[in-house]
Amino acid sequence: MSESTPPPPPPPPSPEAPRRTRRPASTAQKSGSNRPDQSPDGKNGRPAMPKWSPWVLLGIILLLIFGPQLLPGPDREKIGFEDFITQVNAGKVDEVKLNNTTLGITGSFTDGSEFSTTAPPGFPNESDRELLRAKGVDFVPTTPQSNWLVSLIPLLLPFLLIMGFLVWMNRRASGQMGNVMSIGRSRAKAYNADRPSTTFADVAGYDGVKTEIKEVVDFLRMPERFKEIGARVPKGILLVGPPGTGKTLFARAVAGEAGVGFLSVTGSDFMEMFVGVGASRVRDLFQQARKMGRAIIFIDEIDSIGRKRGAGLGGGHDEREQTLNQMLAEMDGFETSEGIVILAATNRPDILDPALLRPGRFDRQIVVPLPEFEERLAILKVHSRDKRMGPDADLEVMAKGTPGMSGADLANLVNEAALFAVRRGSAQIERIDFESARDRIMMGARRDSLVLSAEEKRVTAYHEGGHAVLAAVLPNGDALHKVTILPRGMALGVTQTLPEERHSFSKDYILDRICMALGGRVAEQLVFQQQTTGAANDLEVVTGLARRMVREWGMSDKVGPMAWHNNQQVFLGEDLMTGGREYSDDTARMMDEEINQILTTQEKRAVDLLTTHRRGLDLVATALLEKETIDGTEVAELVQQGMGDGSSLPVQVAD
Repeated sequence: MSESTPPPPPPPPSPEAPRRTRRPASTAQKSGSNRPDQSPDGKNGRPAMPKWSPWVLLGIILLLIFGPQLLPGPDREKIGFEDFITQVNAGKVDEVKLNNTTLGITGSFTDGSEFSTTAPPGFPNESDRELLRAKGVDFVPTTPQSNWLVSLIPLLLPFLLIMGFLVWMNRRASGQMGNVMSIGRSRAKAYNADRPSTTFADVAGYDGVKTEIKEVVDFLRMPERFKEIGARVPKGILLVGPPGTGKTLFARAVAGEAGVGFLSVTGSDFMEMFVGVGASRVRDLFQQARKMGRAIIFIDEIDSIGRKRGAGLGGGHDEREQTLNQMLAEMDGFETSEGIVILAATNRPDILDPALLRPGRFDRQIVVPLPEFEERLAILKVHSRDKRMGPDADLEVMAKGTPGMSGADLANLVNEAALFAVRRGSAQIERIDFESARDRIMMGARRDSLVLSAEEKRVTAYHEGGHAVLAAVLPNGDALHKVTILPRGMALGVTQTLPEERHSFSKDYILDRICMALGGRVAEQLVFQQQTTGAANDLEVVTGLARRMVREWGMSDKVGPMAWHNNQQVFLGEDLMTGGREYSDDTARMMDEEINQILTTQEKRAVDLLTTHRRGLDLVATALLEKETIDGTEVAELVQQGMGDGSSLPVQVAD
């Protein structure tokens, strides 16, 4: 094909075949010579004229003026004027050229070599001329004419500098105006099929979530399969789950699996200091998606713009509400958006506007929960496949010992284990590295710089021993894993338990947790007959649990089956709008009495248990002072040893 002939237009897409991913208009080629309606050389087949910068032109002019002077001249021997006269008298000079302006002399010897020198003022006088004639030297005086371009430089240079400055200011102003004019454009990133990305094979576990999301991908790929029976694809899918469970990872997997356009944007990208920018960016985002035909729009952290409207003092944030109104209209307004699916992620579904969650907008909510044992094992395998694992590194044991961890936590666990292996100088990751990494994540980093006195260490040993003994003997609490008096994080000592896979909590379990948390304070009272500030966090935890038992979970016989907890968030301002709490002062007093009764009862229970197992408490504290860290199995053995009568006592020890 000749260059002057434009390429033929692409054939229209078949209505049966799904459209492949196309680059949106905002990411098209910026060069005008590469547009489809032009030839590669320019418009209408004509060669494109290059655009010369004024600075390039100025450089060419200066090069033409000073270039010849910068070029190296012929190789001449530099001699003094006295030597020159001596060589003339000796008859060795053949030709001499004199520059009358600079008094520079250049010439050649009879042997063909050249020389140069500088004449003194007044050369040549009559005697010099007679000498040159007598010796047969060809003498040529010259007066070079000045370059008219060089003479114009003092006049042209200020003019050129002023013109260059004006051009630079004009371009800078044009660029700023262009940025202002494009501020309403969407900042969404487009992904296409040619770009490598994540697929569902890279997402471990969560088969139910994959199935629901695959339905949307299949509809966009094969819409006729669903239209045959009249099925309608959900317009919006909301991924809900705690932070770190992989909601954004699922969106990246959809981008890799979908054979359609995929636009990714964050909720904060819509917000700007100018009024109306958010709504303009929403419109531009959906216009880009419509140009693709079938497309998926992913909005991460949608709660930043989808918060309830009209909440708080003063009516809320007008700019954010206008952005939300525009999004509601684009999703299911007067103009329909067929073939466009909205995929959003949030960990705060309770603050989203109800209009955003109704059918026709976000029709389907998919919960991405914390992973179970099988899913944790699969996630650990995914993150460990590019690591050098030791023979004793059992991922199944790690999966059992990490309940409550999200996918991001597990990825961090594997990375921390690799870092610990490097610090040990090991060539592979072993079980001790995983144990150290889990202790760092769950109990905090060890503070080697903090040195406790002997008395503080002894108090800490009995405090943590009280927690450990109660964790071992209470029937409904969590299994004891490890106890240490080494300062970690913000704590002087830590008692670590590993909770089982629980989806609901019984009253007995919560009471045992409260009793176990009070064990440290009770142990200090029994042994030292004093109280320290070490139980501050324990008291905060148990007070919160007792309050929720009474106010939210209906676990108080006196208060009864009533929930007095207000689910509205403080920053929404709805508590202020509704006029405060919904119960009387008598009810509040009754709640306080019930909370106090739960705490005092469990404290008395802790006193009774630690009094019964006082010898076991002493043995555990002594072992902590000697070893600083002991595991749950050793605590159980010391408690059994403290019984003394050989009776068997069921203890809670983690595997």
